[in-house]
Amino acid sequence: MKREDFPILAEKVHGKPLVYLDNAATTQKPQCVIDAIVGCYTHTNSNVHRGVHHLSQLATKGHEDARRTVQHFIHAKSEREILFTRGTTESINLLAASFGQQLEAGDEVIISEMEHHSNIVPWQLLEMNRGIKVRVVPITDRGELDMEAYRNLFNSRTRMVSIVHVSNVLGTINPIKEIIAIAHQHGAYAHVDAAQSIAHLPVDVQDLDCDFLSFSGHKIYGPTGIGVLYGRESVLETLPPYQGGGEMIGQVSFEGTTFNELPYRFEAGTPNYVGSVGLAAALDYVSAIGMDTIQQYEHELTCYAVAQLATISGIRFIGEAAHREGVISFLIDDIHPFDMGTLIDHLGFALRTGHHCAQPLMKRFGIEGTLRASFGLYNTHDEVDALILALKRVQKMF
Repeated sequence: MKREDFPILAEKVHGKPLVYLDNAATTQKPQCVIDAIVGCYTHTNSNVHRGVHHLSQLATKGHEDARRTVQHFIHAKSEREILFTRGTTESINLLAASFGQQLEAGDEVIISEMEHHSNIVPWQLLEMNRGIKVRVVPITDRGELDMEAYRNLFNSRTRMVSIVHVSNVLGTINPIKEIIAIAHQHGAYAHVDAAQSIAHLPVDVQDLDCDFLSFSGHKIYGPTGIGVLYGRESVLETLPPYQGGGEMIGQVSFEGTTFNELPYRFEAGTPNYVGSVGLAAALDYVSAIGMDTIQQYEHELTCYAVAQLATISGIRFIGEAAHREGVISFLIDDIHPFDMGTLIDHLGFALRTGHHCAQPLMKRFGIEGTLRASFGLYNTHDEVDALILALKRVQKMF
């Protein structure tokens, strides 16, 4: 990996060199991903599937090759288990809407206190519309799941556990394999929100033994508007379609409709084949570096950043889990994070401010929001040092 692979990192912000530390929101794109997207529109643009002409054949091949790239990247058994969506949010909505048709009033779904809104609201919609009950795993003051409380939430009506792999606010790496095993012991299915882990940790769905897993392309150096829902084939086969339209059908008549085989049954409409090809290019890029290498580098960088941030007087970390990856949320004195974020932007730093789509988590810690620095494979120790100097400079303005 070279920083030069990412052209946007050469940009300036307010006349200052860009220091991009908002990777938990979205990652920047290497030139190979940009080239893949441009190449699709320049050389192979066509609607995929069922087309006999040359361009359609090329577009279809690119799209289905991308599906196989995703399959191999997360170690799924079959490409039939890879569903393309618009992102993690749609993946979870697809799961909740389809799986939810099998639920009855009184059935229960377990989530946690650290979930992104995208892994809260779809289940709450089922609560409103089908009378299910959403149960919540509490977290400790350090920002770790209370595993004893988790075990005690199960009963005969528990149908699904849907838990984030890595918190987008706290950086906490949850013991997801143990979480899944406990769910299965109680006869429940398990879904993993891997939006924040997919770019930072090796993900193997067979090793995790999860039933479902979701992530977004733009979180792993790929395009926006493309995501993945992995589903265990034997489980997907039992679920009804999520949306109706083209591609997801077998035969349509006014007397009735039959549905397509996996994975197309869940992919209504024209697919984002440009996005899938761009995602495949991103996965190939990080695979060439090695996920173990990325994880080791980012872990060391995060530890260094935490140690350096701790030298700032009045800093308060939100989340201090023993196992964490490159997300650091913090407050300094009584300075509002929006004010801090606005001023530090003028020094060239891109950090995220606010509740990070995790308002229940903010309520748990009694705050309205945080300032969040989140790292990617292109961030450096020099950027961390520059951040510390900038934060101390801004702190003196208040």
